[in-house]
Amino acid sequence: MQQHGLDPRKAVHRNLSPTRLYEESFARDDGRLIHMGALSTITAPHTGRSPNDRFVVRDELTESVVDWGAVNVPMTPEHFDSLRADIVEHLNDSDLFVHDARAGSDETHGLNIRVISESPWHALFAYNMFLRLSPEEQEGFEPQFTVLHAPHFHADPARHGSNSETAIVVNFAAREVLVAGSRYAGEIKKSIFSVLNHLLPGAGVLPMHCSANVGPAGDVALFFGLSGTGKTTLSADASRGLIGDDEHGWSDDGVFNFEGGCYAKTIRLSQESEPEIYRATQMFGTILENVVLDEDTREINFDDGSITENTRASYPIHYIPNAVLPSRGGHPRNVVFLTADAFGVLPPISRLTPEQAMYHFLSGYTAKVAGTERGVTEPQATFSACFGAPFLPRHPGVYADMLGEKLREHGAKVWLVNTGWSGGGHGVGSRMKLAHTRAMVNAALAGDLEGAEFASDPVFGVDVPVSVPGVPDEVLRPRDTWADGEAYAAAAAELAAMFKANFEKFADDAGEAVSAAGPR
Repeated sequence: MQQHGLDPRKAVHRNLSPTRLYEESFARDDGRLIHMGALSTITAPHTGRSPNDRFVVRDELTESVVDWGAVNVPMTPEHFDSLRADIVEHLNDSDLFVHDARAGSDETHGLNIRVISESPWHALFAYNMFLRLSPEEQEGFEPQFTVLHAPHFHADPARHGSNSETAIVVNFAAREVLVAGSRYAGEIKKSIFSVLNHLLPGAGVLPMHCSANVGPAGDVALFFGLSGTGKTTLSADASRGLIGDDEHGWSDDGVFNFEGGCYAKTIRLSQESEPEIYRATQMFGTILENVVLDEDTREINFDDGSITENTRASYPIHYIPNAVLPSRGGHPRNVVFLTADAFGVLPPISRLTPEQAMYHFLSGYTAKVAGTERGVTEPQATFSACFGAPFLPRHPGVYADMLGEKLREHGAKVWLVNTGWSGGGHGVGSRMKLAHTRAMVNAALAGDLEGAEFASDPVFGVDVPVSVPGVPDEVLRPRDTWADGEAYAAAAAELAAMFKANFEKFADDAGEAVSAAGPR
């Protein structure tokens, strides 16, 4: 611990097994054993990410390359040092749980990481979510990035330069992440994702907020999208191998997973609709965050969102029966952009030209669904560049240019899929049926739409298939699902105007052809 400036006065536990981490959690009355063996935890009041509490240390290394602003808020080195010193003192007076792992299944581009936490179940989260090392690899392990995780330490805005008692700070010069004041485990994995998003473009690797799977013929598909749009659900398909559900890199050799686990939303999860994910929630070692339990049987009520809509399950990827190990694949044949359209006017599936693909990638339109961030209680329309702006230290144009180059080089087809509302906006219409979405995506990936007839959407200009097997034709045309045609026209015009207003900040750099590829 001395290499991290720690001088712990209590026990240090390194790379404990899941069983031992269960025992340590129960000994601290922090977690409950539930039906079928999973571990239940409560993270309130933080039941989602805290985007307003995320910082990057501004110094000579980051000054000219980080896209400073509302997403990448600067923190001075002095404030970082002050916060770090206080976190270290806090951790020195705690039992510590150290987990060594790797982020990135590519041997060349992966990153050795160490998580040091005061919480045993957060160490289990790191065990689940990152790539697990063999005993031989653990010997002599040298971290390349370290997370000092102090969920029970409260930052002081006046002393530490934070906005609240919560702070998630990345320091690229020190190669450290500080997490203070939040028990929400997702901050651990997303902070390392941000680190990779900063480091990998310099090595010619595109980091992506996407899931990935592969068909029997070796055809890889990517699914881009913010939380709640269906990345995990749609990539967990029994007929295809799962490469990963959230974070990937695209190198000269193909696609590789950053993680060794999945972090699935479980609100309204059912065995019928999502059998692979449901099965994983019933297994020992899985962590279930903020789910509601039957106090007598300890069975889970997945339909109860009274704690949060952002209930989560963390489990190793091999809990999914068709997981691909090691988590790598070839170059993608299909790329899917997922959006949960709260207006209910985007087609449920459409084919994009290369210019439209760049337009929609830079736009990153979706609706933030309830619970994914603090304060979000119902869907809110948002534009998140590259479908992952909260995790991008560099300017979105860096990632968009890399995607465009790779799409052109490998000839991947791009599809825009709306998993949001149909027949009206939020509060009037209903969410797109998962069975319909699966049928459309499967048709696209299988090549069944190659010779299909397409019609151009009158507002958004994208090509929409006239028919898809297993899907009623009227579902494919948003206007036909609305009872009130004038209300549809008004909602479509409103969303189109939002697209155009948002894209103004990219127009000069994107070029005329891409700028013209948006709504008409």
